[in-house]
Amino acid sequence: MMTKVKEPKISIIIPVLNEATGIGRLLDRILGINSKYISEIFLIDGGSADGTLDILKDYNTKVFSSNRGRAAQMNFGAKKASGDILYFLHADTFPPDDFDRLIVDAYKSGAETGCFRMQFDSKNPILKFFAWLSRINHTLCRGGDQSLFIDRLLFEKQGGFNENYLIYEDSEFISRLYKETRFTILPQSVITSARKYRQKGWIRVQFHFGVIHLKNYLGAGPRELYRYYAQNLLS
Repeated sequence: MMTKVKEPKISIIIPVLNEATGIGRLLDRILGINSKYISEIFLIDGGSADGTLDILKDYNTKVFSSNRGRAAQMNFGAKKASGDILYFLHADTFPPDDFDRLIVDAYKSGAETGCFRMQFDSKNPILKFFAWLSRINHTLCRGGDQSLFIDRLLFEKQGGFNENYLIYEDSEFISRLYKETRFTILPQSVITSARKYRQKGWIRVQFHFGVIHLKNYLGAGPRELYRYYAQNLLS
């Protein structure tokens, strides 16, 4: 008699902070696929004050509150998760069709960690070019907006996200993963919001993100990166 092979399960972890405008659409998309691979969806709130928590009451998800900061929120969710695969997803990023199956297929083929390519919800040609770069398998082309899947044991071995980083936490973590394992870029694309570019202007945003990348490369620590970000993109 053949032994039935256990299918890997996915825990989705979504950090939220004042996401009332779009979190319902994201959850409608995820829950609408009726996945056999997704075992749980965690929403980790960092102190929303815009009605986000009221919206989440209408969905079959698990909602927790944690210290503010995406790194802290995602680590909190990971500690609660039971899935074989952790899938970290930003609240303004929409995964592709069959994303759950695509992740599981990659995982079963040996991919311990990886992400999707990315597209912006914008027709701006410059943003389209930046999104095109997400297909390149290099740390400079990585970011949290592309989402991240990772074997839970590998995540624990790496110690999770560095909570000293209030920005750049995804890039810092992924740079560690590149040193330890083969990082996989799946050919399908997530669709992420260009809202910050619309609010601040794409030239301004891209310039300052470029400076942040350069500062990190030259050895700036998390406090310096956040100080620069706060001065130039939060004002």
